[in-house]
Amino acid sequence: MAETIKKATREAYGKALVELGGRYKDMMVLDADLSGSTKTGDFAKVYPERFFNAGIAEQNMMSIAAGIAATGKLVFASSFAMFAAGRAYEQVRNSIGYTHLNVKIGATHAGMSVGEDGATHQCNEDIALMRTIPGMTIINPADAVEAYKAVIAAAEYEGPVYLRLGRLAVPVINDDSYEFKMGKGVMLHDGDDVTVIATGLMVNEALMAYDMLKAEGISARIINMHTIKPIDKDIIIESAAKTGAIVTAEEHSIIGGLGGAVAEVICENYPVPVLRVGTEDTFGISGPAADVLKYFNLTAEQIVKKAKAAIKAKKN
Repeated sequence: MAETIKKATREAYGKALVELGGRYKDMMVLDADLSGSTKTGDFAKVYPERFFNAGIAEQNMMSIAAGIAATGKLVFASSFAMFAAGRAYEQVRNSIGYTHLNVKIGATHAGMSVGEDGATHQCNEDIALMRTIPGMTIINPADAVEAYKAVIAAAEYEGPVYLRLGRLAVPVINDDSYEFKMGKGVMLHDGDDVTVIATGLMVNEALMAYDMLKAEGISARIINMHTIKPIDKDIIIESAAKTGAIVTAEEHSIIGGLGGAVAEVICENYPVPVLRVGTEDTFGISGPAADVLKYFNLTAEQIVKKAKAAIKAKKN
């Protein structure tokens, strides 16, 4: 049996920035004194004249990014998700979102898998925050292959993009032939009994849940929803019509994240039971990433449990 390859999506981010630096001569990369962790240091080594360290001043960094983008340049601004979406929210909203500038926010270390950094750094609210900004595109890749191609796609797109990236090395589920399409969900398995819509590192958990459900004779449709805004309404409605029950899975609060976005589409278009796997109105705890994820039930086992409950909740 082949060994599972694991890579962090932030690693792919750094490599993609170097690739883009060769394509876009007017591209600038900013960081808030975390280039070793966010992997923007990869770009800095190759293109030092186009890299700027704003220091531990994330709000100022976003304002600088907006100013540079206003001159027509492509800008990537990076920090941990807690700082990029949280501390700098006003600047992202007013200076980047309101003006619809061509700034790509590379937010690494998102979610519970930051592990030992603890509750203050485990950002489970960033998707909810970014979803409320008009015109903001949100991408949460499932693995390093998807992350690399998502960064390239973000550069080609005109407008603000929030790229949600992780610290933890996660299984690579795609190969190099994978084609990333912004705003389009990817069906990984088809099924008739229940749909599991997952994003980020929870996509791998959804794939494991698929095997567990299949062993019990349950046919599950598995969707990778890498773009949370704009969300793929068509595949959600189609899935609701076919399976009659939906489970969402995300490394984020169930309030305002993928689960909320899917529920909004379902309520307005094709009401069926929707159960959510994610953190439930709580702050995180410090500990090894794998243990933290298990503690908060961000697991394949929890997806299976919710899937069975969703099937049971179907209307006869």
